[in-house]
Amino acid sequence: MNDRIEIHQGDITRVSVDAIVNAANNSLMGGGGVDGAIHKAGGLAILEECIKIRDKQGGCKTGEAVITTAGKLPAKYVIHTVGPVWHGGAKSESEKLRNCYKNSLKVAVENGIESIAFPNISTGVYRYPKEKAAEIAIDEVTVFLKNAKKVSKVIFVCHDRTNYELYEKLLKEKNCIG
Repeated sequence: MNDRIEIHQGDITRVSVDAIVNAANNSLMGGGGVDGAIHKAGGLAILEECIKIRDKQGGCKTGEAVITTAGKLPAKYVIHTVGPVWHGGAKSESEKLRNCYKNSLKVAVENGIESIAFPNISTGVYRYPKEKAAEIAIDEVTVFLKNAKKVSKVIFVCHDRTNYELYEKLLKEKNCIG
């Protein structure tokens, strides 16, 4: 497992992998935070494909995932997933967040993606507690990697130092990184 999981601090739009995951909103039309940065850096091609998805299926439900081109990004694809807004844990937020990771990884396998980078889904404006979100992310990724050999690299890209240190601590505790 140690060679299949990495942690980086920085800008997910600069990571060179097969796919980056976008913490999108239900409309897929871009927004703030990671979503806005990905749409801005990737250019119009991402938005055009998101519009087609929205027109076909009405957007993306919380916990689901869809895939588009990555446009001008160094990645080949963007997997858009909609994380839950935190309501104190009373509205199935943990299940929905788990589904973000499960469904993003499922889309990755379906599209032959071998390397994928995740942001800290729902921990910004959606206010999901960072530690709880990190535990779910790491649990879902490690379970997936034990059972699936098709994805060879998962990178957690933390925008801020707090999330980076949290992921580093949890990944070391679980012997996922050296």
